[in-house]
Amino acid sequence: MDTFKTTSGAVRGFRASSDVVAVLGIPYAAPPFGALRFREPAPAEAWTGVRDCTAFGPVAPQTAELPGSPVWSPGDEDVLTVNVWTPAPDGGSLPVLVWIHGGAYTFGSSAQPDLDGHALARAGLVVVTLNYRVGFEGFGHIPDADEAAFPDNRGLLDQVAALRWVRENIAAFGGDPDNVTVAGHSAGAASIACLMVMDRARGLFHRAIAHSPASPHYPRDLAAATTREVAAAAGCPATPEGLASATPQALLAASDRAVEKYRRDPASGSRHYDPSLYAPVLDGDVLPVDPLTGLAAGAGRDVDLLVCRTTEEYWLLDAVGSSAKVTTEEQLDRFAEDFGLPDGLVAGCRAALPDAPVLDVYLTVFGDLLFGEYARRLVEQHARGGGRTFQSVFDRRRTGPHGVVRAWHCADIPFAFGNVDKDCVAFLIGGAPTPADHDLARRMVGAWASFAAGGDPGWPSYDEAPGQPKVWRTDECDAHDVPAAPRELWAEAEFPLLRP
Repeated sequence: MDTFKTTSGAVRGFRASSDVVAVLGIPYAAPPFGALRFREPAPAEAWTGVRDCTAFGPVAPQTAELPGSPVWSPGDEDVLTVNVWTPAPDGGSLPVLVWIHGGAYTFGSSAQPDLDGHALARAGLVVVTLNYRVGFEGFGHIPDADEAAFPDNRGLLDQVAALRWVRENIAAFGGDPDNVTVAGHSAGAASIACLMVMDRARGLFHRAIAHSPASPHYPRDLAAATTREVAAAAGCPATPEGLASATPQALLAASDRAVEKYRRDPASGSRHYDPSLYAPVLDGDVLPVDPLTGLAAGAGRDVDLLVCRTTEEYWLLDAVGSSAKVTTEEQLDRFAEDFGLPDGLVAGCRAALPDAPVLDVYLTVFGDLLFGEYARRLVEQHARGGGRTFQSVFDRRRTGPHGVVRAWHCADIPFAFGNVDKDCVAFLIGGAPTPADHDLARRMVGAWASFAAGGDPGWPSYDEAPGQPKVWRTDECDAHDVPAAPRELWAEAEFPLLRP
C-alpha cells in the first residue's frame, strides 16, 4: 500500500524498493509566511483527495546550494514538511527515528542525498526527516516584541511541531509513537540538546542520538545585537513591523553581508573565526535553561542519549574555507584571547603536538571548542542528571591521492545512514567506498537501529565504562592518537563561547 491517512488528509508515496515505501514532502505545519511569519508554527490546512507526496518539499529560506537538494526561491512557502520511509506500509509498530539536519542554524535540507532513510528503514525503522526554519526566519530575535506573538527559537518550535505530527500520524505508516528516537547532526544535534530540556518537547521522544553537537546558544543581548546589525544592513527598523516589511531574501542578503564583514575583519572578536549569526536563544521560555545545566539537573533523565563525535571535527571547516586561517603564533594567541580560553589550554595542545604547524594546533583546539568538548560535557551532564548515556567516537581515516582524508565533521553521517555510495559524499569520505567502508556502514546502521529499538547500541553505557567510548574505524585505518589539550585544562571553559 502506497497511500496513507494523516490528520490533514491522505497522502501517496512510492516504492523506493521492493520492501520500503517513501512518502516525501508531507506538510506538518502551515507555510510560515504572510500573517504567520515569525510566529509559532500553525497547523497544516487539511486537503481533500489524495495528495501526491513523491518529491521533497522546498527548503526553508537560505542561500546555500547543497548537492542534490532543492534551492530556495522566493515564493517557495510550503517549507515545513516531513519525509517518511517505512518498511511496514501495511501496518505494524516499528521503532521510529526522526532526523534533524544540521547547517549552523542557517542552511540545510532533509532532501540531502546522504540523509536518505532507505537503508535505516531496511534495518527495521520507520524513518522521518524534516525541514525547519533556519537563519533569521527561524532563530532571529525580534526586539520589543510580544513574546507570545513573536517567539524566539521558532526553528525549535518547528521541530516540536514535527514531533507532534509524528506522535499523531506515524502509526499510519507502521511506526510506534511510543518508541521514538530523535537524531541529528551539528546544529541538529545541538537542537536535540535543547529539546531535551524544553517543556514543550517533553514526552515526544524517548531516545536521542546527537552527532557532533555544536556548543553555542546565545544570550538575548547577543541575539538582539545581531538583529540590530542585520536590520541595519537590510535597511529596516529592528522592530516587529520593520522586520516583517523586509522580504526573506533581503534578510538573507543582509545576514550574508554581516558574515562576510566578520570574516574579513580580524578585529571582530570570536565571530571572525567561523562567523555564525544564529543559534537558539536562551529566552527563559521556549528554551528555559541552557542544556548542560538542565541535563545535569535531570531535565532529560527519562531520555536515553547516544553521543557521537569525530576525532578531527574542524578540519572540514578549514577544507571548505569557512574558517579563518590561523598560521602564526601571534594569531593563535589572539584566537585564545578572543574566545577567553583558559590559561594554558593552547599551550597544552601545543605540547601534545610539538612538531605540528600552528594551523593544526588551531584546528585541534577549535574543533574541541565547538564540538568535542561540548559532546563530552553533554555525556557527563546527562549521566550526572540520572540519564542513561552512551558515547562513541568516529575515527575512520583514509589515505587518498591528495593526502589523508580525516575523520572530520560530517564524515560519520553517510555511514550512520548507510549511504556511503551516494555521489555527493565522495568528498567527505575520500572517494568511492571500499569494502571496509561498507562493513563499517553496516555496523553503524545496525548499532543505531538497535539503540532506536531498545536503547542498547551494543556497548557499555557511560556509567559502566566512563572512559571507554565506542570507536568507529575500519581495518584499513591505523590506530593513532589524536592529540588534544588535556581535559583538565577545559574545566574553566564556559559555554556559550561567543561574545558581543
